[in-house]
Amino acid sequence: MPRRSFVAFFIGLTIIPFWSWSPHLGLAQGSEIERLQGQIQDRSSRLIEIEREIAKYTEDLKAVGAEKQTLQKAINQLELERKKVTAEIRKTETLISSTDLEINKLILEIDRTQGDIERTTSAISETIRSLYQAGDDSLVELLLRSSRLSEFWSSFETHEAIASSMSDKVTELDSFKRLLEDQRSRSTEKRNNLVSLKNQYTDQTSVLANNKAERAKLLEVTKNEEANYQLLLSERREAREQIVKELRDFEAKLQFILDPNTIPTPGTKVFDWPLKNIIITQYFGGSEFARRNPGIYGGRAYHPGVDFGAPRGTPIYAPLAGTVRATGNTDAVPGCYSWGKWTLIDHANGLSTLYAHQDTISVTPGQRVATGEIIGYTGNTGFSTGPHLHFTLYAKEGVTVRQFNEIKTVTACGPATTPVAATEAYLDPMLYLPAL
Repeated sequence: MPRRSFVAFFIGLTIIPFWSWSPHLGLAQGSEIERLQGQIQDRSSRLIEIEREIAKYTEDLKAVGAEKQTLQKAINQLELERKKVTAEIRKTETLISSTDLEINKLILEIDRTQGDIERTTSAISETIRSLYQAGDDSLVELLLRSSRLSEFWSSFETHEAIASSMSDKVTELDSFKRLLEDQRSRSTEKRNNLVSLKNQYTDQTSVLANNKAERAKLLEVTKNEEANYQLLLSERREAREQIVKELRDFEAKLQFILDPNTIPTPGTKVFDWPLKNIIITQYFGGSEFARRNPGIYGGRAYHPGVDFGAPRGTPIYAPLAGTVRATGNTDAVPGCYSWGKWTLIDHANGLSTLYAHQDTISVTPGQRVATGEIIGYTGNTGFSTGPHLHFTLYAKEGVTVRQFNEIKTVTACGPATTPVAATEAYLDPMLYLPAL
């Protein structure tokens, strides 16, 4: 290639914008990305409004929860829960829509970056071909071939500029490739988030359906009469006390000697909190472990776990990775006023955890769960005076799953299943949770 032609080619190569090859396509992609970004920002504004609405319902539920247990309070609480869960569903729908838009935006950005890579690669290839056609002249050859010194410097500077441009193009190509990898990674993450959000939407819809069913059943049983409601509470309380007594008597007879070497040292933080917002309404107490530590637990009533106050439909997170050993629902058997919907998870450190009174269970037996994964949603199932999460901690080797007909004879909930442990196997969850 003659030197003048080569210089002209090089100048054209370095100053022509990449988008000039197809300006309409580039403008169209840019316009669509901007449109999607605007819609994403609109969803973000909506989320802020919904969050405020949810916060208001949460505060209202706290106020109602502090009132005396009456039928009207129960109805008011269910109505507020319905509104809060409905707002949570709208929040999830908005997040799904926003995530869809972000995925579409990433697809366009990936396409555009791939186009940039192809054009840069083509430019590098063309430069290399032109260099090859022009020949590889040494500085001495350029000097001898030049009739004037100015012509030599012109040729030398052209070679230097081409080499510099090649380096810039390679750097640019590396940058595009890193950008493409980042975009693909974010796209994969967004798709995983989308699947999680859709599962969450399904669970929240189930929570809402349970709320409506509970309200209808409450009004049907009480005939909207306060006296009937108080009678119902009394009957449930008596049945619950009988079940707890028989369970404690049964567990007291189980043989289990805790080997402290098989579990983490008490006072070691091994779990995260199972809820985002921590409000403890009842601490651990009254167990065999508490009996051996009277200075700390002696004055507390029997309670084999910790209760966390939380509105119905609050996500429950696995505080540590583990495997779901079993799930159950004592409400499936009439008269079994116990844990309601529960989940038992085994952890690799010799401990097991129970999550009771759930509204919805989001995992299945045998499933592996990661730390921070949603395993269910808080509720008011079983014998519960209000929505909350009951969290029990066991030495794993000391807990089994049994049917109530192995434990009790008074009430008719024999087919229902429940975790059962020797009193020595109950541990204080607060000894393994983060400091408040």
